[in-house]
Amino acid sequence: MPAKKLIAVIAEWETASKYVKKLVEEVSKNLNITLEVRNEDWDFLVTYGQKDEFGGVEVPQVFIEDDKGNIKFIMGRVPLDDEGKPDIEKGKKMLEEIIKNYP
Repeated sequence: MPAKKLIAVIAEWETASKYVKKLVEEVSKNLNITLEVRNEDWDFLVTYGQKDEFGGVEVPQVFIEDDKGNIKFIMGRVPLDDEGKPDIEKGKKMLEEIIKNYP
């Protein structure tokens, strides 16, 4: 079941979303995989997303969809570097590795 689509759920008001959006756009282009960006799709997050200890969901979240329509969470926020800043390159490598080795 190869990966056929990346799905990112973001919120324009959430600062981390801009980093996730940039990351998934670059990975999608590099690996030639379809990208779907959803803005504040809370129903999708409740159905497929990671939940906190109270059952709530956060944005951003990134998912992978396979050729059978199965959807799996693969990433929340972009990893941080040693200075606590978003590390886009590290995040890209992580996502590309997950996609290449899916399932």
